[in-house]
Amino acid sequence: MLRLLLAPLRWLLRVVLALLILFEEWGWEPLRRVFALIAKLPVIRQVETLLKRLPPRWAFVVLVLPSLLILPIKLLAVWLVASGRVALGVGVIVAAKVGGTALLAWLFQLIQPALMQLAWFARLYGRWTAWKAELLAWVRASGVWRAARAIKLRVKRLFRRARAAPPQP
Repeated sequence: MLRLLLAPLRWLLRVVLALLILFEEWGWEPLRRVFALIAKLPVIRQVETLLKRLPPRWAFVVLVLPSLLILPIKLLAVWLVASGRVALGVGVIVAAKVGGTALLAWLFQLIQPALMQLAWFARLYGRWTAWKAELLAWVRASGVWRAARAIKLRVKRLFRRARAAPPQP
């Protein structure tokens, strides 16, 4: 009986988590590339060199640090929403999420080898990636996802045809 009651909640939780993961997946690589452009600055290159040489425990501290630094920004956003500036508060949250994702993608790329030397981290990372792959497979197998992909492909074809068509006089 309890299982029947919890099933819709589990489904809803899966959908919410899938949306968050899809956002991260969509944003991770492009944001990492943007951050890589910024990383061409000499000072950032020196920071990268230091990060690549970190011992595993310090690499973990560096991984956690952005999450702690973003907390005051989130509190600011909550305060903005509570004081009636909803659009600004939401904007701050979105900007923090995008910036935080870019920073985390860049950092993780640099310190992943050190983090994988921590047995517990490597084990959790393996479980996380397997769970994430399973969740994304569930999403991609859904009718909504397949319909959205079909629509996207049709729209792409329409744009290609429109660009390839000769201009009308």
